[in-house]
Amino acid sequence: MRQNALFILFTILFLTVNAQDFPVQDLDSITISSSRIDIPFKENSRTITVITSAEIKNSAATNVADLLQQFTGVDVRRRGTGGSQADLQIRGGGFDQTLLLIDGIKMDDAQTGHHTMNAILPIEVIERIEIIKGPAARIFGQNAFTGAINIVTKNQLNQTVSTNVETGSFGQFNASVTVGGDLENSSHIVHAGKMTSEGYRINSDYDNSNYFLKSTVNKNKQPIEMLATFFDRKFGAQNFYTTNATFFEYEETQNSLLAFTTKFNSEKLKIQPRIYWKRNQDIFLLRREEPAFYRNIHITHKVGAEANASYTSKLGVTGFGLDLSKVFINSNNLGNRNRFMANMFVEHQFKLANDKLDVTPGVALTYFSDFKFHAFPGIDVGFEISDQLKAYGNIGYTYRIPTYTDLYYSDPATVGNEDLEPEEALTSEIGLKFFTSTFSASVAAFNRDAKNLIDYVRPNVTNGVFTATNITEVNTKGLEFDTSYRFKLNDFNQNIAFGYAFLDDDILDQNEDLSRYSLNTLKHQFSTRFSSQVFKNIRQNIIYKYAERTTGQTYNVWDASVLINFNSVEFSITANNIFNADYIETGFVPMPPSNILFGLRYNFN
Repeated sequence: MRQNALFILFTILFLTVNAQDFPVQDLDSITISSSRIDIPFKENSRTITVITSAEIKNSAATNVADLLQQFTGVDVRRRGTGGSQADLQIRGGGFDQTLLLIDGIKMDDAQTGHHTMNAILPIEVIERIEIIKGPAARIFGQNAFTGAINIVTKNQLNQTVSTNVETGSFGQFNASVTVGGDLENSSHIVHAGKMTSEGYRINSDYDNSNYFLKSTVNKNKQPIEMLATFFDRKFGAQNFYTTNATFFEYEETQNSLLAFTTKFNSEKLKIQPRIYWKRNQDIFLLRREEPAFYRNIHITHKVGAEANASYTSKLGVTGFGLDLSKVFINSNNLGNRNRFMANMFVEHQFKLANDKLDVTPGVALTYFSDFKFHAFPGIDVGFEISDQLKAYGNIGYTYRIPTYTDLYYSDPATVGNEDLEPEEALTSEIGLKFFTSTFSASVAAFNRDAKNLIDYVRPNVTNGVFTATNITEVNTKGLEFDTSYRFKLNDFNQNIAFGYAFLDDDILDQNEDLSRYSLNTLKHQFSTRFSSQVFKNIRQNIIYKYAERTTGQTYNVWDASVLINFNSVEFSITANNIFNADYIETGFVPMPPSNILFGLRYNFN
């Protein structure tokens, strides 16, 4: 097996066919859209990572779950291939503590954070991904406990039709078509895709469909943007939630979004109103062939309206807004329930010392119909030491109310707790950022003092039932370092990036042998990404990931890909887990062994 893996890596490294040079996106030109105030990337006083469209294209990833794993501080715990089921975490937080946004629309799910990744878009329609680490509650509300990830979609693809077919190990077959049209007074992007696999182990097959539509109408007067998505996933869930092999678990999920957005701009005032509807459906069978044995079905709706605004004056830029939403859940296990939420925020950026010092205080006030009022104050401070070097720091309160699963779920091994208190934390960080046209580096240290964290623990280790419980006080400290170097070789762009994250918390001291989720945090995380081009039409990518979890488990994983271009035709080879590492990212599910995927894309221009 190791000889086969070495052959795959050798082939990808030294394949010598002609290919094109891909453009590199300049971060200076990016304005962070996940901020309420328009702030260029270099001027932001927070720890933010931007994955550009060029980096997405040059990665060895075929889906967003695999892509995010390449960046330190982000822990995507997958259960198999194809991104069918995965949990998203930032800086040691749980899957309920990270907020996902699509074009700024909050995709939180009141049932459980397990469904966060159900809304992930296909990479073909993504312009960039913004990873915001640290307390983001004052900007986005309660689900951004440890951070947020905003996926920014492409605005237009002109007159383009692109088809993609992939096949490989475990009977994987992926096919998609993406169409872009730019008309006189409107533009449209349409995507449809299918991903199937026989599975790499018993009961790990999947059949996933995804549909995406983005339209901008009335472009010549008052543009109105419509975003519509639908994702349907059917997959074997062997040991996803239990250790009993006889259960033969199975799950089906559906996730959809419909949103309308417009913008009103004047010289000083910008207003962006939006309305949206999000739906998630989850069907779980404990025994796939016996639906009557144990079946859960949950349907969640979220309907919302929001307006974000910014006003520029001699005193700086003021951001303010209001977000109103209501969630409904119909469930045979959790009951029929609803919750109304209102979130109001205001922040202001001051520029001092000849614009070298920026200070941005802000506060968000949130109302929950079942948990009343809560406030999230915070402040960001940054100082421009030189044109390339910036020091920054921020501190803020963050908060999360229990999900309906935390409160009401019940099965023979797990029980919720209606008396749970909301989670709270005070988080602070300091950091340095350095940028030139070819080199960038950042380092950040953070501290999070949390109380009432929610976890599932057993009062009795041998035969107790896992019960949703508020853990007392938990302190989490961490350090992150990222660097990237771009250079030319034979007039072709090369890029090498390194990232390291260290995390230390005292959850293990409090909950050893009792906790279901919290003990599996990443203590050490290291990643390297090398994207190279030596010949005109070929680009190679190598990704190395090292992880050491709090429980002591360590693993090394190598992935690689090669992209070969002939005018309108692109051929790709993607190899994952090249050296056949034996590891588990979450729960009881072993990750796939060495596997390879061949792809063919054709662009009609």
